[in-house]
Amino acid sequence: DFYIGLALAVSSSVFIGASFILKKKGLLRLARKGSTRAGQGGHAYLKEWLWWAGLISMGIGEAANFAAYIFAPATLVTPLGALSVLVSAVFSSYFLNERLNIHGKVGCLLSILGSTVMVIHAPQEEEVGSLDAMADKLKDPGFIVFAACVVGSSLLLIFAVAPRFGQKNVLVYILICSVVGSLSVSCAKGLGIGIKELFAGEAVLKHPLFWSLLICLVICLSVQINYLNKALDIFNTSIVTPIYYVFFTTSVMTCSAILFKEWLNMSVDGIVGTLSGFFTIVLGIFLLHAFKDIPFTWDSLPVFIRKGPQGFPWGHQSYTALPNPNPLVENERRKHDGRPEPRPQIPVTST
Repeated sequence: DFYIGLALAVSSSVFIGASFILKKKGLLRLARKGSTRAGQGGHAYLKEWLWWAGLISMGIGEAANFAAYIFAPATLVTPLGALSVLVSAVFSSYFLNERLNIHGKVGCLLSILGSTVMVIHAPQEEEVGSLDAMADKLKDPGFIVFAACVVGSSLLLIFAVAPRFGQKNVLVYILICSVVGSLSVSCAKGLGIGIKELFAGEAVLKHPLFWSLLICLVICLSVQINYLNKALDIFNTSIVTPIYYVFFTTSVMTCSAILFKEWLNMSVDGIVGTLSGFFTIVLGIFLLHAFKDIPFTWDSLPVFIRKGPQGFPWGHQSYTALPNPNPLVENERRKHDGRPEPRPQIPVTST
């Protein structure tokens, strides 16, 4: 069972990572045809088979991820979801000709590391075995306030911030997907509980909460797909995927903590681990976003770091002064240092 769960989790990351590439390829094909782009409000991608292939690939990945929880522990399956970021970054460099500099690669690794640390130290969620118990959880005042904040902030981002800054800042569309995604995951968990009760012979289809969660899930997923497509159409895939993963994971964990009261029994090492993971994620996001346009590669590093004389980075390198091609700059430096000017060289000619 352990190895079946491991294989399902890894295959889930491959399918989800590939789905971003397929969607991006479909959006690029539409742009070359002159169709209205998704970033400008167009929905022509619904007629593009590559985009649908990406959506199906994501559906298969999510189904494999759900099945992995049946065979393997959550502490194994959830961190492996971060592999989709690496898969997407590698595939984008091969199939989309998108370059990811050293800062981006380090930021991607730090984001994955921080997310993994947060998941490992996160407490286990409280067990909910029926739709009636789920309904009691949803009536909690803390969750009602959180859901109201999510809906209010989403409407503010959609109608006030996105029209002005959506095509300039990658965080706008991703924030919309992330905060709405926290509610979609909660709805999906509730529907999963209802489906388990349905197979157990309960009259779930007569429960109003089941249909309410289904309608809520459809609305949330529609918003997520729409704004994720806009982000992928405008910005680099290697930038969108890790930032979306980080913000989405953080939003989901926050929602689960409020809904299932996970933080009440946290130990000190769990708190320290969670905070350490969070700050590592922030550092990774900074490296990804701040230096994405700098053409910095391994060839930009000094020679003694890249390779020594014997092929080792710590090999001895002899120092050689480089000539200054500008004599005016050299004279200014001599005056500043108090050094005498060099005597002019008089050429010697034979008589």
